[in-house]
Amino acid sequence: MAVLLHLSEKTKMNSFMSKKNKIKKEQVVEEDVATQEQEQQEVETAETETTEQDELTTLQEEVAKEKERYLRLFAEFENYKRRTGRERVELFKTAGQDVIVSLLPVMDDFNRALKEIEKSEDDSLYKGVKLIQNKLEETLRAKGLEPIDTKQGEKFDAEIHEAITQIPAPSDDLKGKIIDVIEKGYTLGEKIIRFPKVVIGQ
Repeated sequence: MAVLLHLSEKTKMNSFMSKKNKIKKEQVVEEDVATQEQEQQEVETAETETTEQDELTTLQEEVAKEKERYLRLFAEFENYKRRTGRERVELFKTAGQDVIVSLLPVMDDFNRALKEIEKSEDDSLYKGVKLIQNKLEETLRAKGLEPIDTKQGEKFDAEIHEAITQIPAPSDDLKGKIIDVIEKGYTLGEKIIRFPKVVIGQ
């Protein structure tokens, strides 16, 4: 009986130990599962943070690109406004350029007529023609027409003068200078619409 009792206690003990081992194994397995889940969660969190960081970087780059694009468009628009403003002002200044250019030969004819009338010594005719010429000149001056002041003896400048011909200079100090003005030059605003035609000495 004592042996049976001893066996029974041993069996109970084994059973208890095996239950204890089972519980321990289950705890170890649970801990392993918990550790794996935690590691998996950490990996997922790290991946999520990396993905979010990548998305943030991508968005910041896109914002920077769009900002640069906006600034370029804004600068282009400002340049366009300035350019069209300048063109509009220039257009207003030179709006009647074609008409004014076509009236320049009439002004030349008035100058020639006055020179011929001076020879005839008819004072009233001279005064009448001079009055009409002055009225035409004042009207054109009000529209922005200005004569280019060109005198004999001035140094020839290819930027503002047009040389018709060259003749031997009467003196050494007139070499490369204007000897005679054949036709007056004019500016409209700041633009030369007709260059003065000159004879220069060589």
